[in-house]
Amino acid sequence: MSEAVLGVSVVQAGSVAFDTAATLDKFEHFAAQAARQARLAVFPEAFIGGYPKGMDFGARVGARSDEGRDWFARYYDSAVRIDGPHVARMCKTAKALSLAMVIGIIEQAQGTLYCTALFIAEDGRLVNTHRKLMPTAMERLIWGMGDGATTRVIDMAGARVGAAICWENYMPLYRSWLYAQGVEVYCAPTVDDRPQWQTSMRHIAYEGRCFVLSACQYATAADYPRDYPAGQGGDALIKGGSLIVSPFGEVLAGPLTGQEGILSAELELRQIVRGKFDLDVSGHYGRPDVFSLKVNTTAMLCADAATQP
Repeated sequence: MSEAVLGVSVVQAGSVAFDTAATLDKFEHFAAQAARQARLAVFPEAFIGGYPKGMDFGARVGARSDEGRDWFARYYDSAVRIDGPHVARMCKTAKALSLAMVIGIIEQAQGTLYCTALFIAEDGRLVNTHRKLMPTAMERLIWGMGDGATTRVIDMAGARVGAAICWENYMPLYRSWLYAQGVEVYCAPTVDDRPQWQTSMRHIAYEGRCFVLSACQYATAADYPRDYPAGQGGDALIKGGSLIVSPFGEVLAGPLTGQEGILSAELELRQIVRGKFDLDVSGHYGRPDVFSLKVNTTAMLCADAATQP
């Protein structure tokens, strides 16, 4: 644990849906703000590429519509390739700002999309990607499943950094795997805006004796095209609820709801050691004589090799 204190920020903002160029401009705006007070910033799930809240893409059991296929093609065009110019631009921004980042994107890989988190170091290197292991409910229609090869915890910004995307946080064995790798800063990009989510983030921080940085989108109908067939009206489609939590389950910043914004905090990393004095779920509290965890970290998919930095 090389850093005594780590400045972090959580960005709560919505994509400009189906407009990747405009979303990248927004990304750079918020990244520049975060860099004034943080060494590490976390952006929401699907921030680059967008979250199609309320869409069914014309799918029924045993049938798909032509209109739904057209919407999927538009969504596919909004996604980005790991080895493409959009990710290169994000890396360039990170380097210019000396800001490490975890960013939710929608990734193109051949004909399949993945909900992915990029890990970009302060020097602009893409040091890790993590594909969401299990898309939830209708998400399975539009996103493929990741594999164990992308579940690494890495050293970045002076800490051990890992990510669980949205409802991956409800996969106990995946949480256990992140804990076993010594995660110190546990990033949770999401679009889950329910009050229960905030309770889960506090539980995970307390269970894993780690800092949790949860970044949620805040998006209204105005962030989506006029012909978007779902969620029109004055209410927010995604209400936010981002927060930063200590290893003792204490909320250090947030929850932020009802608006875009940035939450920041200074993490005293030594709090992790203090917390593990009486609870280290992958150490003295793990009972390896009774329980064991087996993780397949082999790349199983036929996707682009560019996803493995």
